[in-house]
Amino acid sequence: MDLFEYMRNTNMEKESPLAARLRPKTLDEVVGQQHIIGKDKLLYRAIKADKLSSIILYGPPGTGKTTLAKVIANTTSAEFTQINATVAGKKDMEEVVAKAKDMQGMYGRKTILFIDEIHRFNKGQQDYLLPFVEDGTLILIGATTENPYFEVNGALISRSIVFELKPLSREDIKTLLKRAVYDKDRGMGAYDAEIEEDALEFLAELSGGDARHALNAVELGIMTTQRGEDGKIHITVDVAQECIQKRVMRYDKTGDNHYDTISAFIKSMRGSDPDAAVYYLARMLYAGESVTFIARRIMICAAEDVGNADPNALQVAVSASLAAERIGMPEAQIILAQAVTYVASAPKSNSAVVAIGKASKAVEETGNLPIPVHLQDAHYKGASKLGHGTGYLYAHDYPNHYVKQQYLPYELNGKEFYKPSGNGYEVKIREHMARIKKEAEQ
Repeated sequence: MDLFEYMRNTNMEKESPLAARLRPKTLDEVVGQQHIIGKDKLLYRAIKADKLSSIILYGPPGTGKTTLAKVIANTTSAEFTQINATVAGKKDMEEVVAKAKDMQGMYGRKTILFIDEIHRFNKGQQDYLLPFVEDGTLILIGATTENPYFEVNGALISRSIVFELKPLSREDIKTLLKRAVYDKDRGMGAYDAEIEEDALEFLAELSGGDARHALNAVELGIMTTQRGEDGKIHITVDVAQECIQKRVMRYDKTGDNHYDTISAFIKSMRGSDPDAAVYYLARMLYAGESVTFIARRIMICAAEDVGNADPNALQVAVSASLAAERIGMPEAQIILAQAVTYVASAPKSNSAVVAIGKASKAVEETGNLPIPVHLQDAHYKGASKLGHGTGYLYAHDYPNHYVKQQYLPYELNGKEFYKPSGNGYEVKIREHMARIKKEAEQ
């Protein structure tokens, strides 16, 4: 590298966005993703030992996919080449492959090819890479925000290890923000700025686990905020909300407003008001409430307040929870809105809640009453000598697959715990149970 190229690279680094300047150079500087780069994890060991095989890094924006690739570039003895799938064509890949073959044949060096946004490559482009990944000419590192099992060639997937990166935690984001504000070498420490704890919390919440989003906001804040009387730049909540373009809402996750909003959300779903329910959903999302927490409340409401009046409600809620966690924000809000409006609009019944409450009280009051002998397990050796299972009537041998016999302990004979309501599907349940019991008595 000549002097001119050195100076050019140095100046480019100084002028780069804060998020780029703060990228770790070593594994130990990486913040978050300990589930894949903790010191006892496979990826950490492979990078440290310089024994990396082809991998796919999958996760939302700002979670460190490119960062990990850069760390590998700084760590490996292999030749490291990077292309972006949005602009690269076949000619670019041919040049990479030709150079990789030369490096391998002439110097015995492997080549790592990092492809950012690999899901942008079409099938033909991905197919072109396959033989070179297979024969070891290239070690592939693919980065994608899309599920690779849907967007990446199955043959490439089978020859790679997929690592899923998670949105950074609030504490991870706060660590990065402090590093950004106070680090004088790669951060903005030379600007003599301070960030208030409330602003840290606010940016960490509103960034949604996206480090780049948070760092861009704090960089904008430092660059545009006038110095105070003490000569320092103060990043307050007001400055933070302008830089990230979201207003601070009175929504303390440990305070009354948090519980009031959750309470209104649940009661609106229970009260069959989808408009109010989706409004409180929007308030919680705007304030940075955890998608996982919201999804749990929807699932509980589906079982507790809808129950068997519409058994599909719980299926919708569970599916929404899984999908929202998989996809992440901002699209997760659409999935949650579908679940919320479905649960709020569904017919309601708390019969299952009442049933488990009554049954629990009976257990508490009566203890472990003897189970009728004909219901006891008769499969183990010697059970028949004890009379276990004797006299049991197999329901499927009878009309309607029902036969009247004692199921509850005899001391609780005639006790009713579950009474289907007159709403939704429970009408059919009630009618069905009444019919089969009546016909069995005839």
